[in-house]
Amino acid sequence: MALLKVKFDQKKRVKLAQGLWLMNWFSVLAGIIIFSLGLFLKIELRKRSDVMNNSESHFVPNSLIGMGLLSCVFNSLAGKICYDALDPAKYAKWKPWLKPYLAVCVLFNIALLLVTLCCFLMRGSLESTLAHGLKNGMKYYRDTDTPGRCFMKKTIDMLQIEFKCCGNNGFRDWFEIQWISNRYLDFSSKEVKDRIKSNVDGRYLVDGVPFSCCNPSSPRPCIQYQLTNNSAHYSYDHQTEELNLWVNGCRAALLSYYSSLMNSMGAVTLLVWLFEVTITIGLRYLHTALEGVSNPEDPECESEGWLLEKSVSETWKTFLESLKKLGKSNQVEAEGADAGQAPEAG
Repeated sequence: MALLKVKFDQKKRVKLAQGLWLMNWFSVLAGIIIFSLGLFLKIELRKRSDVMNNSESHFVPNSLIGMGLLSCVFNSLAGKICYDALDPAKYAKWKPWLKPYLAVCVLFNIALLLVTLCCFLMRGSLESTLAHGLKNGMKYYRDTDTPGRCFMKKTIDMLQIEFKCCGNNGFRDWFEIQWISNRYLDFSSKEVKDRIKSNVDGRYLVDGVPFSCCNPSSPRPCIQYQLTNNSAHYSYDHQTEELNLWVNGCRAALLSYYSSLMNSMGAVTLLVWLFEVTITIGLRYLHTALEGVSNPEDPECESEGWLLEKSVSETWKTFLESLKKLGKSNQVEAEGADAGQAPEAG
């Protein structure tokens, strides 16, 4: 028994075709929006590619760009089919291709749903990418004279100013690395010598942060150096006083920014997916309603349209049987090829 059977007369078929034609062109616009969102996200990720450890984070924008282009192509073609469905002579040339086309539309909707889920689930991968990328970026902050790394200082400084953050997880991350280049250290100074000797790796570590960590909203002049030395500053206690630095780490700030972007894009893509599923269902009804016209010479006659020709369980069984037959036919072909090669070897 057909699933979700609906009766159509000529008037209903025309209205369905016209409605689907209009919906398909709206869906083309939706595809352009998805393409634009993917392009925007890719540009935003490329802006900060220096503080990201790998290219896995580009999977989502690349997928959105691809799905946007496919949406434009498929829906333009579907709009043409719906337009030609009003003319029996023009519809005849599309008739053999409608079933394969609907199968491709189902696969496209599945892929679009997976991309939508990726938009919501990429947070974990993005977090690890940012953690390693920021750690390496901070390590190369001092290499202003090294080719290939001389831009890293500016990148980190602009990042901390723009996102109002400091360090990877917090400002104390700067205490664990040498972020001042040896070029600007006076090695004849006793203080510099003592600091380098006191460190196992021979690095110049200070309890200070770059200027970009300073919060301009603080009423007190920025304290960048000797942050843990209370006697170095007047009326200062680093354990109780709120420091005039950005408190949040850059990993959390960037993760929040990109997560909000991806969640918004996921919501838009989900709405587009629902729209695409509605169009695919409408196309299926239009296809079966036109196929069910008993007398092509009488366009006014009634016909029946359905979503599935059989019930869900029967359709699933038929699908599995067709897969088994396909597997057996491939096996027989492989055996035949092996048998053909045996006499040649003899």
